[in-house]
Amino acid sequence: MRLAMFHRDGNKGIAAAENQEFRGITEDHPEYPGSLDRLLAQGSDLNAVAKRLLAGAPVIDLDSVTLLPPLQAPGKILCIGLNYADHSAEAGFDAPAYPTVFTRFTSTLVAHKAPLVRPAQSEQFDYEGEMVAVIGRGGRYIQQDRALDHVAAYSIFNDVSVRDYQFKSPQWTMGKNFDHTGAFGPWLVTAESLPKGARGLRLQTRLNGDVVQDAMTDDMIFDVATLVSLISEVMTLEAGDIIVTGTPSGVGMARKPPLYMKAGDRCEVDIEGIGVLSNTVSDEQR
Repeated sequence: MRLAMFHRDGNKGIAAAENQEFRGITEDHPEYPGSLDRLLAQGSDLNAVAKRLLAGAPVIDLDSVTLLPPLQAPGKILCIGLNYADHSAEAGFDAPAYPTVFTRFTSTLVAHKAPLVRPAQSEQFDYEGEMVAVIGRGGRYIQQDRALDHVAAYSIFNDVSVRDYQFKSPQWTMGKNFDHTGAFGPWLVTAESLPKGARGLRLQTRLNGDVVQDAMTDDMIFDVATLVSLISEVMTLEAGDIIVTGTPSGVGMARKPPLYMKAGDRCEVDIEGIGVLSNTVSDEQR
């Protein structure tokens, strides 16, 4: 099942699909179930919500509406750095023995088909295609063998990095949190619709149609279950939190010469079984 959030005629809406056809309603409809943020916070079964929409909602053409990030206000956006050995090597790091975790904030989020905004103060605007795990049931000290029970869905992220700001200090927060640099979407895919732990899925990033990243989710150093368990040793995970699980090799900064995104480019992140997240690049207007 896929679940998307959209905006139409001044109202937010929710849509679901099992195959190609989406059905959805907006918040002015009496049967509107709530946003995906709210549904996860309430502990709703996303598959059940999708089935209700498919049973009674009208067909909707997603090309005729404005898609939103599937979650607009996740409590935590937890990003994993250096989670593919080849990417660690190209970045000049040893493969980590413990996850490298940094945070993003909601002000960075942009939806599918919305522009990624290259800041005026930098030209080092780099793509990073990644898979997202969405927490559906919170907890602390979650055992690894039960960790996937806490994952409700998966999605796609382009963890765009402003490289010169990322490496101004040992902490990466500034280079990862420019406004409108974190593409998220186009929808959520329920965990039951994918292989356990979303393993064995092909991830590709394409820049202007050229493949620049190509890997399998099996290549992650720390898989989804491990990440959920280790993070929960430190903090309580809550429904609606998202874990952005890391990018494979092929990033622009590691190429010779470097390959950075510029205005007019189109970047697509394609994950087998989930979909394609597509965004153009525009320059910040100050």
